[in-house]
Amino acid sequence: MRKRLFLSFLAIILLTLLLSILSVNFVFQKHFSDYLARSTEVTLEQLPERLSSSFFSHGCWNSDSLSNIAHSLPFGTHIVIKEPSGETIMTLINPMESMLKNDPGLWMDMGLNYTIEEWKNKTLMISGPNGVFAIAEVRYPARAKVLTPADQSFISAIYQSLFLAGALALIIGIILSYWISRRLTSPLQGLTKAVQRVGEGFLDEQVPVATKDEVGQLATAFNGMAENLKKQERLRKQFTADIAHELRTPLTSIRSYIEAFQDGVLPATKENLAIINEEIERLTRLSSDLKDLNVAEMGALCPYLTQVNLSALIDKTVNMLSPLIQEKGISLAWGKPESIFIEGDEYLLTRLFYNLLHNAYKFTESAGKIEVQMELRHQDVLITISDSGIGIPEGDLPFIFERFYRSEKSRSRETGGTGIGLALAQQIAHLHQGTLTVESCPGKGSQFMLILPLIIQEKPTPV
Repeated sequence: MRKRLFLSFLAIILLTLLLSILSVNFVFQKHFSDYLARSTEVTLEQLPERLSSSFFSHGCWNSDSLSNIAHSLPFGTHIVIKEPSGETIMTLINPMESMLKNDPGLWMDMGLNYTIEEWKNKTLMISGPNGVFAIAEVRYPARAKVLTPADQSFISAIYQSLFLAGALALIIGIILSYWISRRLTSPLQGLTKAVQRVGEGFLDEQVPVATKDEVGQLATAFNGMAENLKKQERLRKQFTADIAHELRTPLTSIRSYIEAFQDGVLPATKENLAIINEEIERLTRLSSDLKDLNVAEMGALCPYLTQVNLSALIDKTVNMLSPLIQEKGISLAWGKPESIFIEGDEYLLTRLFYNLLHNAYKFTESAGKIEVQMELRHQDVLITISDSGIGIPEGDLPFIFERFYRSEKSRSRETGGTGIGLALAQQIAHLHQGTLTVESCPGKGSQFMLILPLIIQEKPTPV
């Protein structure tokens, strides 16, 4: 990439230089030609006075004086001096031009350019004290393309300066192109190496962010991606450890009971078999919850949307858990409001509220209180489930919806459950374009707040 970028910059510089030189050359040629033409016009305007002065200073047409005038004539200028009657007196032409006409090869040897494409004619009156005494008929190039050695030297100096300036600009352009291409590609090369390192499994790889431009934004995005990959890898390892523990605990319990039955240590009574059945049920729930959570996180869980009477659904869930809650000595406050209908999946919403209520039941001590409230707002419904349980430490709140996350006090394994109920509840809330948040104070209880829209704007589609 660096080579392509360098060659691109170099091509742009060369093209710019070429266009600049061509433009300068065009403008210079035009203005220099105009300058020579104006110079010729000025010389011709002065010619009558010079011829008159030469004639009267010598009393006749003096050859030496006329020769001096002829030497000053621009190349290509021919002057015929006549009497007023029309009789030709003499012809003036630059002596050097006359000499070179006899030997055209000398034009090239002296570095002269002699091309005349168009002529102009002018008649000049030569006056004296008694009026006009001679007429000068002048023929000269319309465009001054007859260049003297001085003209050629001047043009050569201009082109040499242009060449030197162009060469210097080219050298500076090459240096700047190399520096800019290297400056632009070096971060990308570092980023490429970092991507390769991440691909090899080194997730701690980070790249420095030196600028705030697109390359800097790309580096920032890469660092964020690497951090997310590192976090996901950590969660994956933690998940593997958690799932292994969640499976090992009931399996170990079942194995211990079976070995005790086989050794005759414990009798196979209904009570002991019920304990084994409870552990099997726990494994079954864990498998079911894991499947549902995985499908939801993959975006492959498509809800079956209907008009759901949310008041009746929550009331049914409350009645489902009421025996357990009352048996534990917990008071439950739920005043069923008037029917509120929302768009949602009745089965998934039932699981959501069951998980939230069961979570409140698990972490609320005997003689505690659980309160369920529902408020209809403009475009959504706010459901609040509060408990007077042991609460959640502030440091655990950001992780409370992660699968298998348990704080030492408020979510210990002794409370039972699969450890993914809240994670599944949040996924179901997101699936209904809602939000699930929690506020808690250790020793005073927790409050889960669920907001569900009345109408789901973008219908989810199965993957």
